[in-house]
Amino acid sequence: MDGTVLVADDDRTIRTVLTQALTRAGCKVHATSSLTTLMRWVGEGKGDVVISDVMMPDGNGLEMLPKIAEDRPGLPVIVISAQNTIMTAIKAAEAEAYDYLPKPFDLPELMKRTAKALSEKRSPQGAGRTEPLSQADTVGESAEDLPLVGRTEVMQALYRLVARVMNTDIPLMITGESGTGKSLIARSIHDLSDRRTLPFVRAEAADLIALDGPARLLNEARGGTLLLDEIADLPEEAQARVVRMMDAPGDRQPRFIATSQENPAAAMEAGKLRQDLYYRISGTELAVPALRARVDDIPLLCAHFLTRAENEGAPHRQLGETAREPLRQFPWPGNVRQLENVVRRLALTARSEEITVEEVQSALGAQSGGEPVAAGGAPLSTEKLSESVARHLQRYFDLHGDMLPPPGLYARILREVETPLIEISLAMTGGNQAKCADLLGINRNTLRKKITDLDIEVTRRRKLM
Repeated sequence: MDGTVLVADDDRTIRTVLTQALTRAGCKVHATSSLTTLMRWVGEGKGDVVISDVMMPDGNGLEMLPKIAEDRPGLPVIVISAQNTIMTAIKAAEAEAYDYLPKPFDLPELMKRTAKALSEKRSPQGAGRTEPLSQADTVGESAEDLPLVGRTEVMQALYRLVARVMNTDIPLMITGESGTGKSLIARSIHDLSDRRTLPFVRAEAADLIALDGPARLLNEARGGTLLLDEIADLPEEAQARVVRMMDAPGDRQPRFIATSQENPAAAMEAGKLRQDLYYRISGTELAVPALRARVDDIPLLCAHFLTRAENEGAPHRQLGETAREPLRQFPWPGNVRQLENVVRRLALTARSEEITVEEVQSALGAQSGGEPVAAGGAPLSTEKLSESVARHLQRYFDLHGDMLPPPGLYARILREVETPLIEISLAMTGGNQAKCADLLGINRNTLRKKITDLDIEVTRRRKLM
């Protein structure tokens, strides 16, 4: 490599490693822990490539990118960050960073991307750049709460693709197993895009079959986003109406996003998905990885869910070092949603601040002392459900000592019971909401509202066995 690289990071070890590696590769290196110093170097015309951390003692590296682009058009900036969320990737893309890598980064990969940036010699006009994305810094706090976190390459690749397609009009097909967060990805694309102030509408099969349904949906989602959950499961008539909706003229058409647990191409070959609909909706496919394909993200996800539980009134909890391994080894058929349920229950039932490996193993259904194991992996017990609930509630109160738990206990506990009850009932009825509502003894519209309010992803044809 030939050129001068400016390195800005508040971690001395990272500065030393990068300086040594880049120097050995033939580069000149200027390294600093200060954004102020970095900006002075840029203003003086130094450097052919910048490598910068995001969170620095004197500012935010991403916020400096517009100023760097103004002072030195075409100067490539590679962003590195330990904040491994979809927001970081999107903000890096919208700020027109040349590239983005999560920490801990792979040094050979960073060196390869630095060499590419040096060799391209980007023109002052910024050849090869895309237009800026939406202003992600105006996104509400709710977007930051999304559990779309991960430093694994499969998740980082997904983040980068989301950033690229977020503000396009092209239809999207989001694929992945149940519980991976397909609907969550769809919602985040809407909430982080230029359409964020416009409606986000989730279409139901009944809405599509009703005589005035398609017209009403198009009017409700006017200019916003229309989500079609599990599109291959829609009846033939509903699929035909979606095709006509997508072909309808108008300058305020919504963006169409569909989700599918099945491979869309395979569903089309099997006759479950209309060919004309497949070719219209599959403009770009986003494949959401299963949790078992990103096990290195499990500690990060657990920390996120424990923090969320604490913010909702649960005691402060953290995973012991040895307690992480059983979580990594578990197959997680229910993916991230199943992990969240397990972690949130551990937050309420753990006996001390540090969750032990024994408590994790018990939660995952590990056999102990010859105790029988249920079909879902959890130990069976002869005690009544009411006794088990009472025991856990008493432990929750005991954890607060002489203090009472935070207000809102009824809603928190009800949600802890209601969510798994509905999820398991849906699973056992193959995702059939009519059967599930009948099983639970509630109105189908009530069930639909609870699925939406509790953010439950409908599980199809999967039995808990």
